[in-house]
Amino acid sequence: MSRCATVSRSLDEPVSGTAATATTWLLLEQPGPWGAKALTSSHLDRALGRALERAADGTGVRVALIRRPGRHADPGTPPLRHVYAAHTVPGNVWLHSATVRDPNRLLGLDFAALGTGDHRSFASALDGRPHTGDPLALVCTNGKRDRCCALLGRPLAGELAASGVRGVWEVTHLGGHRFSPTVLVLPYGYAYGRAGAHTVKEALHGVQEGRVVVEGCRGCSAWERPGQAAELAVRSAAGEDRAGVLSVVRTDGGGPRWEVTVAHADGRLWRVTVAQGASLPPRPESCGAEVLGTPARMDVVAVRELRPTALAS
Repeated sequence: MSRCATVSRSLDEPVSGTAATATTWLLLEQPGPWGAKALTSSHLDRALGRALERAADGTGVRVALIRRPGRHADPGTPPLRHVYAAHTVPGNVWLHSATVRDPNRLLGLDFAALGTGDHRSFASALDGRPHTGDPLALVCTNGKRDRCCALLGRPLAGELAASGVRGVWEVTHLGGHRFSPTVLVLPYGYAYGRAGAHTVKEALHGVQEGRVVVEGCRGCSAWERPGQAAELAVRSAAGEDRAGVLSVVRTDGGGPRWEVTVAHADGRLWRVTVAQGASLPPRPESCGAEVLGTPARMDVVAVRELRPTALAS
C-alpha cells in the first residue's frame, strides 16, 4: 500500500494553508515512546496529560511533547525537562524557555493569557526566561499517529542533529501527515511540508536574519487556514520575506470563499480572495485511513493591493 505522503507528493497537492493553528505553542520534553495521543499515551503521567488538554482547550495554546532526536527506548524519568512557550502573532512574537523537575508545575500556567501573548505566568510558574539560544526546528516523528512521520520525519531529525544543527527536536504532532516530513520553526511559527534538510537549515538561518522562507511553507500557525494562504500569497506577490511585517487583520465571508485583508507594518494593504477546493482525485489523508478522502485545499484566486483607506469600506 502506498504511503499517504508518497501519494500526496505524486499528485502535487499544494501545502499552502495547511498548517496547524495555534497562537501559542507549549512544548514539554518527554523522552521515551509516544502513543497516537501522546499527552495521554506516553510516559508522561496520564492525569497530567488530560489536565493539560483541558487547560489548553479553547485558549489558542497548543500543547505538544518533544524529545531529542535518536533512539527512544525508555531512558527513565529525566531529572530536568525542557519547556518552551512560543507566541507566534506578529507584533508580539516571543520564545521563552524553562527547565522543570516536576512537570505538574505546568498546571500553574495561565493558559488563556498565554494564548493572547501574555508570558508572565510562564515566568512566575516555571521561572521561565526569554530563550537566548538558537531558533527551534520541531520535526514530527510520531509513527503511532502516522507511519510517514516515523519513516520520513525521524531520518530528517537525525540528519539535522548529526550535521550540527542546534535547536532540533522531535515533536508529537503537527498535523498533515501526508506532507511528511513536516517541520515547525519557532519563534515565528511557520510550518513546512515535504521538508528536506536544506529547507530546514535555510528556514532556521532565515529566522536568525528575521526572514521567512516561503518555499515549502504551509503557513503561519497564528492564522486560520484562509489567512495562512493569503499571507503567503502576499509575500510572493510583494516579494516580502521579512518576518513579523505582515498580519491578517480581517477575514470576511466563510467557506468556501473568503476575502482576507493582509496588512503590512508600513501601512500597505492587500485583499486576497481565497476559495476552498477539494483535492482530487481521492487519496489517503493518512496511512491509517480506510476510506479515501478529498482533503480541503486553500486556493488563492486573486491578490489585490488596496489603499489604506479601503480597509474601512
